[in-house]
Amino acid sequence: MRSPVRLAGFALGGALALAAVFFGWAWWGASSVEKDAAFIVPAGSSLTTIARKLDADGHVSSGDSFLLMAKVFGGGDPVQAGEFMLPKGASGAAILDILQHGQAVRRFVTVPEGLPSILVYERLMAEPLLKGPVPVPEEGSVLPDTYDFERGESRVAVLARMQQAMRRTVAELWPRRAKDIAVANPHDAVVLASIVEKETGKPSERKMVAGLYSNRVKQGMMLQADPTIIYPITKGKPLGRRIRQSEIQAVNGYNTYSMVGLPTGPITNPGRASIEAVLHPAATQALYMVADGKGGHVFASTLAEHNANVAKWFAIRRARGEM
Repeated sequence: MRSPVRLAGFALGGALALAAVFFGWAWWGASSVEKDAAFIVPAGSSLTTIARKLDADGHVSSGDSFLLMAKVFGGGDPVQAGEFMLPKGASGAAILDILQHGQAVRRFVTVPEGLPSILVYERLMAEPLLKGPVPVPEEGSVLPDTYDFERGESRVAVLARMQQAMRRTVAELWPRRAKDIAVANPHDAVVLASIVEKETGKPSERKMVAGLYSNRVKQGMMLQADPTIIYPITKGKPLGRRIRQSEIQAVNGYNTYSMVGLPTGPITNPGRASIEAVLHPAATQALYMVADGKGGHVFASTLAEHNANVAKWFAIRRARGEM
């Protein structure tokens, strides 16, 4: 038979245990986040590491208590790597739930179609949430698209994803190419696609422009694409003035007014649609094109037709006061 003293001890111990659980639960539900705050969970972090980091950042009043309560009340789901937003007023329980089941913050950097590599470099360097230096990528090696990244990720890692996307795209599209196209290998396809990309901003024209330049390549004609004059001068940045006669006559690896065939390399980063256009060009006899005054071009298969179209374009420019 148990003595009254022993029974009282058991009762007291039980009461203290219940009080401890109640206190712990109350603390677990209390808020320590004073304002909305970003919190980064590095890949491979343990719950202990996260508890210490929350304590150091002032998001919980005690890292040890958070760790204990997380183990007792938090279940066995792992915390996720990434950046998470902790809202003002979040309790310890809410914080753990966010880190275990919440959506990580996604940040984006966009490379528009036709953005040259020097501007891809500048865009990456201007993103304050990325870290580390990055080289200017090889022209034509980046696939224009929108890419997500994590705060604190290296610029080199983001660039690597952009370049891998281009390699995958070319590897996917090249085997599907049409027969008897003007380019003999994937490199030349990207080179010609970069010219198509810079020569028209109208999606519906891409295949027609690709057909025109494919005809010129096959017939051994000079491509005479103005953007190839500009590229050696600015590396693809806007020239900001009219092209000079001396620049039209310049001899280098890019100027298609002074050479037959394709440039040495791409003059920008072409998008998927321009690459597809080169691999599946329009069936056309066109060899010439000139602006139509409406954002597109007029195409011609003979020099006489082209000269007539040029005269119309000059008349439009004179009416606008541009000549």
